Amino acid sequence: MIKTRLTLEQLNASSTGNMVGFLGIVFTEISEGYICAKMPVDERTKQPMGLLHGGASVVLAESIGSIASWMTLENPEKQAAVGIEINANHIKSAREGFVYAKCTPLKIGRTLHIWDIKITDEKGDLVCVSRLTTAIIDKRS
Repeated sequence: MIKTRLTLEQLNASSTGNMVGFLGIVFTEISEGYICAKMPVDERTKQPMGLLHGGASVVLAESIGSIASWMTLENPEKQAAVGIEINANHIKSAREGFVYAKCTPLKIGRTLHIWDIKITDEKGDLVCVSRLTTAIIDKRS
């Protein structure tokens, strides 16, 4: 299912200079059945009331799901995984520390992947549940 094409060090190095890096998202675990990451709840990810911004949770979910989808591709030199739909239910607020995302596949098809992403706080309480759908396309030459 998920292929460990990159080490965690390589995956995290690829986050430099883009949104994943700007928000402090760090990939923490890759296995055949899931991928995990964490994100700080700080000035980069909070909304003005001091709570974790729902948009930051969605960025975390889409980032981890897109990487997971890419890591299932048979030929990543010729194929790409692109997000086509994401939804999120924000269940509980977070004010500090880190939130943790775990992404597992619901469906890995030839042209569509559907991912379940659960985001929890440091106590293990569910903060957000998200579902991401990616389309598998051929890269343009």
